[in-house]
Amino acid sequence: MCGIVGYIGHRDAYPVIIKGLHRLEYRGYDSAGIVLYDGKDLKLSKTKGKVSDLEAKAESEKTTIGKIGMGHTRWATHGVPNDVNSHPHFSNSGKLVIIHNGIIENYEPLKQELIKRGYTFKSDTDTEVLVNLIEEVKKKENCKLGKAVQVALNQVIGAYAIAVIDVEKPDEIIVARLGSPLAIGIGEDEFFIASDATPFIEYTSNAIYLEDEEMAIVRLHKPLKVRKIKDDSLVDPYIQELQLNLEQIEKGGYDHFMMKEIYEQPSVIKDTYRGRLLANKGIIQMSGVEDNLEKFLNAKRILIVACGTSWHAGLVAEYIIEEFSRIPVEVEYASEFRYRNPIINKDDVVIAISQSGETADTLAAIKLAKENGAFVFGVCNVVGSSISRETHAGAYTHAGPEIGVASTKAFTTQITILTLLALRLAKAKGTMNNSDYQRYLLELELMPEKVQEALLTNDVAKQIAEIYKDATNCLYLGRGYNFPVALEGALKLKEISYIHAEGYPAAEMKHGPIALIDEHMPVIVIAPNKGHYDKVVSNIQEIKSRSGKIIAVVTKGDTQVKALADHVIEIPETNEPFTPLLTTIPLQLLSYHIAVLRGCNVDQPRNLAKSVTVE
Repeated sequence: MCGIVGYIGHRDAYPVIIKGLHRLEYRGYDSAGIVLYDGKDLKLSKTKGKVSDLEAKAESEKTTIGKIGMGHTRWATHGVPNDVNSHPHFSNSGKLVIIHNGIIENYEPLKQELIKRGYTFKSDTDTEVLVNLIEEVKKKENCKLGKAVQVALNQVIGAYAIAVIDVEKPDEIIVARLGSPLAIGIGEDEFFIASDATPFIEYTSNAIYLEDEEMAIVRLHKPLKVRKIKDDSLVDPYIQELQLNLEQIEKGGYDHFMMKEIYEQPSVIKDTYRGRLLANKGIIQMSGVEDNLEKFLNAKRILIVACGTSWHAGLVAEYIIEEFSRIPVEVEYASEFRYRNPIINKDDVVIAISQSGETADTLAAIKLAKENGAFVFGVCNVVGSSISRETHAGAYTHAGPEIGVASTKAFTTQITILTLLALRLAKAKGTMNNSDYQRYLLELELMPEKVQEALLTNDVAKQIAEIYKDATNCLYLGRGYNFPVALEGALKLKEISYIHAEGYPAAEMKHGPIALIDEHMPVIVIAPNKGHYDKVVSNIQEIKSRSGKIIAVVTKGDTQVKALADHVIEIPETNEPFTPLLTTIPLQLLSYHIAVLRGCNVDQPRNLAKSVTVE
């Protein structure tokens, strides 16, 4: 949520910042702003709407000159989306200006105290409170900006990534983070600041990721200084070489990032198991697992914590891990886990799943698990992210940057990692015979080819989308391994087309949802020829007898469901535990085409953010 971009150096800052804000649009936002130092004054432009609206306004207001500046895309928390609430925000004196990602939870008492001291406020934001608190500290203690930021942040409760400029010392930017990501790109006589590395990848491959409760003083022609906010101690920052490249964050000829990412799944699934899976030799090698194998083998249970699509991947993993390695698994929403005083034992393994590695609720769940002595294993996509640093061990998916807000390739690569984990544990525990183990390894190696074949359903999905694009409700049904896929399919449709959709275990249909079924209700049934096929056929007959419109995802060559369904989408044959990797593909395509036909913003759905870094 929210995007931060800053620049200080020898280039014109405006094009760097604007391009960076465009790169961060995937995070979701409702307003944007920019401030530049033109050699005399700080010039500000901000507006409700998109970065393109900001460009038009900045050019008309001549806010385009300067070598130092910062920009912001805001996702509203405190105060409605409008020009006034947009960032950046000035202090009362006009000397300090701030951009902020996160939430200051105790902003109201701080605001009331500042009002007593004569401060006034133009916006409804917690951010304007913070910049005035920094100003008050700077005046009261007669200190430099860096010290004022440090003292002020020790008084606030909440989460933040901030960047602050002082007009009296415009050759430096003070940045700090707690709970919200912040990266500093290091170039030749220049520095870049951003919520992630995408805004500056073409300028430098060297970056520092601030840790929680760290701040940095970024100055022209001087070395970067990183300090602890709590005690002011110096930190020796780790400079990381970025793995991103520019081609990865461009659309590559597709109309939308989401479609590009759907079609990348064969290659990224292969990238995720590459070097880890040697099927012909019967080997799975994952260093994060091997180095901690005893922790897994001695675990009384595995707790999976995640949010959204990652939670659905965790549900698939629950079936796979319990089936293969016979370890009890519980899957929890991270947002509920952190608040319900859960029972966590020292012999528990907690697996935390997050695409971005910055999900606030999942990070909080990790900290809670660690405090209670559990071993925490992370599954995330972004190298150097907070979750990769906070967990004891883990495994990266190799999905590459996922720009579309609605996750697609994150889901399938997370399932791939968790399947590798389950198989490795099964081998170590002896809960699977050698022939089954070898068969599963060889089949997993073939999944990229089968996903590629599943993508051939695109034209059929588009034809079905044209029929049901005006539906107001939709029901998704699945059993066993494909119940989580039903949840994920419904989530995709909700996220990008704004059609109300629900996912259900097919057997639960009779316990309520069947009351909704009539001739206007499309029902997507996931019915591969494995597992509870006959039971699913019975469910389809119940839908048909109530005039529901049936869209069935079936195994190629199916005849029984085909005779009952209004529409059929065929996927390749595979082992039952691997069917989610295939059944999810046509559901992604169907959601995409419905959203496009409805004129929705596929990559940036309303009200949503890619990386949920606040509660």
